[in-house]
Formats: sequence, structure tokens, C-alpha cells
Amino acid sequence: MEKRYSQYSQGELRAEIAELTEKAQKAEQMGMVNEYAVHKRKIIMAKSYMLDPKEFKSEETYEIDGDPDHDFYIDYMNGVFAWGFRQTKAGERVSGDEHEALPVAMLGEKK
Repeated sequence: MEKRYSQYSQGELRAEIAELTEKAQKAEQMGMVNEYAVHKRKIIMAKSYMLDPKEFKSEETYEIDGDPDHDFYIDYMNGVFAWGFRQTKAGERVSGDEHEALPVAMLGEKK
């Protein structure tokens, strides 16, 4: 049975990220877009478990890596996931009433 990322040591997470990065590069070179996307998502999850979720605060706004047009407002944290909503740079809510969960590795600088 495979271990969950929450059970990995920091060293194991670094090794997993290196392996997934290599697999993602190979998939990209071979034009396997879906496989590339899966590996990139796994990398984000592994990186999230290397971060301290306590560094991310509720009722704060953070940049979103890979989405320069929007920021992310955190309503609450649940493990390595920030729950909240996307908003424009002007502070207007984008995602309606629905909450969205982002792994903390997708969050950038605090606004």
C-alpha cells in the first residue's frame, strides 16, 4: 500500500518531487498533455506538504501562482488546503458563492 504525502518525511517529499518533475518533463517532451498535467498536480500536492499551513492565515489575500489576474481570499484552512474564493486585483469576487480549495503550494505572496 502506498504512503500518503502526509506520511512522507521532508527528504522523501524532495525525492518524490524530483521524480515527478522528471516524469513531467518526459511527458511534456512526448506531447502527453494529460500525463504532464497529472504530474504537475502531484508536484503541487507534494510541495504543499513541505510547507507549514500555519503560515497561511484566514481572512488574508494571497497571489495565485499561475493566475496573475486573480488573488485568493482565504476563508479558512483545512490541512494543506486553503478554502476561499478568487477575486480580481480590484477585490471583486469572481467565483460566486462557491468556495474553492487550493493547495497552499499554489499560493504566493500575501497581499
